[in-house]
Amino acid sequence: MRKFFLVVSLCLIPLAPVAARAHAFLDHASPLVGSTVPAAPHDVVLTFTQNLEPAFSTAQVTDSSGARVDQGKAQVSGNTMTVGLKSIGPGSYKVHWHALSVDTHSTEGTFTFHVGGH
Repeated sequence: MRKFFLVVSLCLIPLAPVAARAHAFLDHASPLVGSTVPAAPHDVVLTFTQNLEPAFSTAQVTDSSGARVDQGKAQVSGNTMTVGLKSIGPGSYKVHWHALSVDTHSTEGTFTFHVGGH
């Protein structure tokens, strides 16, 4: 019986990387994750490793007090999600995103960026 499980396990190992690539992971963002920008951006742009399902992918941006500073629903085009920002000043901001790839796998995460000398 142990041999059976060993053989099955060894057969499944090559499939593991395929499953890992089946999610839309954040590839890069503008502003950059953890960056400090000199002037307030007009929007946050998130680029993912796979195309997204627009109806179920979201992004919210909040200030240091937790108040939302985004302009509402994010726009999705292919593997890019863009959310507009209200007029923001110097300070720290948190981006929380939820992405549903077109193959129905879901990921989410948060990161911060800073405006000005903080």
